[in-house]
Amino acid sequence: MSVVLLTVPPAEADTRLDRWLRRRYPALTQGALQKMLRTGQIRVDGKRADANTRLGAGAELRVPPMPSKPAPKAEPKPISETVAAEIQSRVLYRDDSVIVIDKPPGLAVQGGPGITKHVDGMLDALADGGEKPRLVHRLDRDTSGVLVVARTAAAAAHLAKAFRGRDMEKTYWAIVVGQPEHAGGRISMPLARENGPRGERTVPAAPGETGLRSVTDYNTLDAAKRRAAFLEMKPHTGRTHQLRVHCAEGLRCPILGDGKYGGEAAHLEGLSGSLHLHARSLKLPHPEGGTLEVSAAPPAHFEATMGFFGFDNPAPYKPRRQK
Repeated sequence: MSVVLLTVPPAEADTRLDRWLRRRYPALTQGALQKMLRTGQIRVDGKRADANTRLGAGAELRVPPMPSKPAPKAEPKPISETVAAEIQSRVLYRDDSVIVIDKPPGLAVQGGPGITKHVDGMLDALADGGEKPRLVHRLDRDTSGVLVVARTAAAAAHLAKAFRGRDMEKTYWAIVVGQPEHAGGRISMPLARENGPRGERTVPAAPGETGLRSVTDYNTLDAAKRRAAFLEMKPHTGRTHQLRVHCAEGLRCPILGDGKYGGEAAHLEGLSGSLHLHARSLKLPHPEGGTLEVSAAPPAHFEATMGFFGFDNPAPYKPRRQK
């Protein structure tokens, strides 16, 4: 079988690439799809794409031969009491529709090559006899902080729509190397994905290339004599590694510990080499009405660096739901 060309009809515009393909090819597993995307076997309008790429009306997809029969499902492994206790201890907020988790750095949200422990594989421990909670957004493996999961299909649809739109207010904390030229402002830098010697990366769109609109507001909360700064960042778009690239390329101040985008300049002698990026809080429309606001305290390595520089550490506020 040869490569197939598919066109997205207007009625199916704004659908995620992975969902669009899996509707047409029910036997296609997420793992197989990710491999095809990583190796460039799937193209959208002639370009590589991510699983979360949203398809426009008339977009042309090039796809390789797809499986016709579903792969046999492996029996899910039971969750140990230790793992169940671990994920339960990370719960910040819970009700009939939503669970909010404080994700630690180093824990992946989903599985992949070489990843055997991840949040998605731990969610059965939060089912409480009902259906397994569903992921509705992601955090990088090394990013800590607030992660929302939905307890029902209806809640998942509501939250996924909120994350795609402008109804979600996300606040991150970052400690960066150096100090931004301006204490606050807006970074508007279109981004693209490219392959390189260090793997797939997000980069500023090249001159003449449209790129994906990427906007972040930032404010300097504290600084240490231009050696480091403590930033509050509010992304208005959700591109892969957006904040990391906006800091390294837009502010010329890489996030401390971010060797992928900052190289050696992202490390300071005597301080933790872990990524200093923390999803501090989320303010979101609750599926049952009203607004939910939840925050998470930074992890130990982040707090230690704040103490080293004398940065103030605002206490996390208790979850608040306004109906």
